[in-house]
Amino acid sequence: MVLAAFVLAGILALASSQPAGAELRVSDLDVYLNDHEVTVHVVLLGVIPPEYLESLHSGIPAHLRVAVELWRYSRLLSDRRVDRTIVERTLTYNVVTKEYKVTMGTSERRPPTTTRDLRDAERVLSEAHGVKLTPATSLDPSAIYYVRIRAETAVNGDSSWMARMSGLAEQTSRRSDYRTIAPTR
Repeated sequence: MVLAAFVLAGILALASSQPAGAELRVSDLDVYLNDHEVTVHVVLLGVIPPEYLESLHSGIPAHLRVAVELWRYSRLLSDRRVDRTIVERTLTYNVVTKEYKVTMGTSERRPPTTTRDLRDAERVLSEAHGVKLTPATSLDPSAIYYVRIRAETAVNGDSSWMARMSGLAEQTSRRSDYRTIAPTR
């Protein structure tokens, strides 16, 4: 009976607690449909909220995962996902050298970036430029397409519901405008 009361009190505390004040959001989303390939540039804001700093400075890394998806719009049926690319990055802090290190995931071929300034590390972590999706030749020129961005950041990669409620994880999504490959007249 006592255990049930503790569980009920914990559930009520979680349900009534407010999420952290951090706001992960997509600031810039640019989609380029040209003759060669579909290219996306995205910039996120609020990637490292103040709640992460204590964990980060104690040696626990912060992870960012951005899913860039190309969708084909269908008026009568449900939309169909054409392509998807995952951009993953990790921010770590070295306590001895007092440096931040941003490590890119396997989808990017950039070397890790090391800096002593948190603002520089956050800038490198939050900007994904030149994310390449499918070649434009494989797309229907008369179809309508859009890009959906789903971003999540978390301490130690844990983006569960419990971590989001405690402020140690954030997620957001945004959709671009509709685009066609063939110019409209």
